[in-house]
Amino acid sequence: MPTPIGNLSDISQRAINILSSVDVIATENIYHSRKLFSYFKIKTRTISFNDHNEKKKSQVLIARLLKGQSIALVSDAGTPLISDPGYYLVNQAHNTGIKIVPLPGPCAVITALSASGLPSNQFTFGGFLPEKKKARKDKLLEIVKVKHTCIFYESPHRIIESLKSMLDIFGPERQVVLARELTKIFETIQSMPLGKLVKWVEKDIYQQRGEIVLLIHGYNMEDSNINELPEEVTRALTILVNELSFKKAISVVSKIYNCKKNVLYKWGLINLITKY
Repeated sequence: MPTPIGNLSDISQRAINILSSVDVIATENIYHSRKLFSYFKIKTRTISFNDHNEKKKSQVLIARLLKGQSIALVSDAGTPLISDPGYYLVNQAHNTGIKIVPLPGPCAVITALSASGLPSNQFTFGGFLPEKKKARKDKLLEIVKVKHTCIFYESPHRIIESLKSMLDIFGPERQVVLARELTKIFETIQSMPLGKLVKWVEKDIYQQRGEIVLLIHGYNMEDSNINELPEEVTRALTILVNELSFKKAISVVSKIYNCKKNVLYKWGLINLITKY
């Protein structure tokens, strides 16, 4: 059952009615949910259900459901299972023949996408980017030539590192939208070429706080003039990527031959991606 991602007024009347009438509410964080329940005078009994106890508690909840009890599942905010616990419980409920009743409602992914200005007819949601630098770059390399919008959640203490990893992989011209603190007082929705976005976030510490969604414009080969690059330029870049990092090789070739970095990035991603 979805709950507000910030503004308490976003909860539906149906959700309030169900939360007030079920036997138990399974919530990711009882203390966090208490504010919501108190505001709407919901007095239903709660039980902790999170990443650490999901499998154990799922068996308890399934047993309750088989006895005829009704249970509502909520996460800290937004729609359960979207980078939140709940998959195992729902899967086990299906396997046991228990009816699942989903409710529509708030979801940061969809909220951000609808306001991003990026193509929304097709998109990929990748959850949170990996914490470690190499794993994060490997994940980004998987989508570097994906043609549709890609969306990730990110935590405030990793936002700068993640944006710089994106800059290394996608280059400075790729359009990225940072959606932060959606539906809250200090909501930010900023769309910029990646090179400018990194500098903007670095300079404004307030953009490094709160809940963050990153939306990346899909790859578009038509945006570049890669077919116009002279042979000596592509040959130099091919040699240098074996000796330097991809980003450094781009910088050196750009200075020597006076070429645009974004064009070199796109040529390199298409022709040298396996060597990076």
